[in-house]
Amino acid sequence: MVMRACPPSCPADVFPRFAAQYIEPFHGASVLDWDATFLPQVHPLMQDDEILGKAYDSRLMKRLLEYSRPYRFHVIGAILLTILISAFGPVRPYLTKIAVDDYIAHNNARGLLTIALLLVGTLILQGVVQYLMTWFTQWIGQKTILDIRMQIFRKLQKMSLSFFDRNPVGRLVTRVTSDVEVLNEMFSSGLVTVFADVFIILWIVAFMFTIDWGLALVTLSVLPLLVYATFLFRRKVRETYRDIRFQVARLSSFTQEHISGMMTVQLFGREKKDFARHDEINTAHTEANVKSVFYYAVFFPAVDFLSSLAIALIVWYAGGNILSGVMTLGTLISFIQYTEMFFRPVRDLSEKYNIMQTAMASSERIFALLDDESVIPEPESAAAPPERAGSIEFRHVSFAYKKDDDVLRDVSFTIPEGHTVAIVGATGSGKTTIISLLGRFYDIRAGEILVGGRDIRTIPSAELRRRIGIVLQDVFLFSGDIRSNITLGNPGIGEEKMLEVARLVGVDKFIERLPDAYGTEVKERGATLSVGQKQLLAFARALAYDPEILVLDEATSSVDTESEFLIQEAISRLLKGRTSIVIAHRLSTIQNADKIIVMHKGQIREQGTHQELLAVGGIYYRLYQLQYREQELTVRPSP
Repeated sequence: MVMRACPPSCPADVFPRFAAQYIEPFHGASVLDWDATFLPQVHPLMQDDEILGKAYDSRLMKRLLEYSRPYRFHVIGAILLTILISAFGPVRPYLTKIAVDDYIAHNNARGLLTIALLLVGTLILQGVVQYLMTWFTQWIGQKTILDIRMQIFRKLQKMSLSFFDRNPVGRLVTRVTSDVEVLNEMFSSGLVTVFADVFIILWIVAFMFTIDWGLALVTLSVLPLLVYATFLFRRKVRETYRDIRFQVARLSSFTQEHISGMMTVQLFGREKKDFARHDEINTAHTEANVKSVFYYAVFFPAVDFLSSLAIALIVWYAGGNILSGVMTLGTLISFIQYTEMFFRPVRDLSEKYNIMQTAMASSERIFALLDDESVIPEPESAAAPPERAGSIEFRHVSFAYKKDDDVLRDVSFTIPEGHTVAIVGATGSGKTTIISLLGRFYDIRAGEILVGGRDIRTIPSAELRRRIGIVLQDVFLFSGDIRSNITLGNPGIGEEKMLEVARLVGVDKFIERLPDAYGTEVKERGATLSVGQKQLLAFARALAYDPEILVLDEATSSVDTESEFLIQEAISRLLKGRTSIVIAHRLSTIQNADKIIVMHKGQIREQGTHQELLAVGGIYYRLYQLQYREQELTVRPSP
């Protein structure tokens, strides 16, 4: 089992309690037992993907229809075409009745030819209208979905990092892709075609009552049985469909996680065990689908049986009337055709029920995302930013990822413009949190953070982050090429500047050895590059934007000695005139910093230069001595 890391605000004793409560009872248990008990308690956020709402929710539908407002004339046109095309089908049995009663019975070939031409003309016209209606509905669906998808992605770009801490990436991708695609099916194939099916039924009923109201009542006598069968089918399918969605979510999550961690799977010889788990999950998914197929296999023959029963009643009732001369043969033939046509849209409406139900569930999840207020608020009036924003000041800053669980407590320090400050401390002491707060990826609970003498809450986020360059330990590279990963598509970074930055960082040497140099393709997340190469590219990317503040978060931890030496040389030249924050575990890389801040359990415990902190003999001194001994043991030759 792969366990995820605890978030920054996780209490120190949470894992023992977590293991005792949730993991230990499941030693030797099946995957189904694990999912049934573990997921609802530990990760309740996963459950909302499996909850199906009502098949129709007027509140949600009203919001969805707002997206079609810009295309309302197209919608009106599609509805009018739907009403028109729904009438073409019921017209044909009526023409058949006329052909039988008025022309075949009276041996009128000329009139029969006229009816035949009318039938052909009706089919051609129906085909043309069907084409126009399909084009209109698909166009409306695609345009509407484009707007919804763009709105979701725009919303995601504005979210604070706290939102992404709470929501797994897989769920957010599902919102933008699968959930939106469900709405596309509703707009293009569900909503308008529901009108078509309803109007077809109304047209059929109208024509039947026009021809013979008594026979129409006989035909519709099976309707109560049909309504009951449909109600039963909807209830059963709803239950199985919920189960299918749950099993699909489990299968997708398991597959994604184990493909991503395939190296670990193979390294620890987990292939057989993980295959068995996959087989168990996949079997549960198959069984849920088979159960769904069973209900469909029962419902559609039941509808066909009721259709045949209605035809039998028609033949029995109309046959007697025809023998007594009260009814014509054409009426019987037309009613048989109407009956076959009547049950077809009924079956279609059962399918549309599933579309509407999933659309309501998807729209509820999408609107929950769009209504989420986890957004860093922008200043109401954007004042002119300072010409230089190099100085940094934290004034009594406190912050918590979770309420009443502070990660930083009353942190205060000042970094003059152009100075280099290093932050050290044990894992979880709050070093990286300081960087996140400086870029305003989170909002502080108390205190102030000033950049260039201004509270960062009065500076637009884009303007603030434009002045800060950050190189993280975990580098993210995008699919594309080397050039695009350095410039990030910024037209202001020309070829000459990119080459200069690459040379200063020392990344040019390995790039020029690549097959296409700066045009070399970069795979997803930079899979074809080493960790050190990715960090060098990230360093070049940060410097290419010429930031006034440069932040290095363990930026040299994964590069070799030669690369680290090149970076340190580049830093010594490029940090002149820049304010810089360096977070490092290797204390040898920060000895020349203007000031070193020592963090411990969310508080500043020591501040000063390297020599001053060593003289104090506190936390920094103990860290330094510990690393010095480790280095001695590493380089000491074996006896």
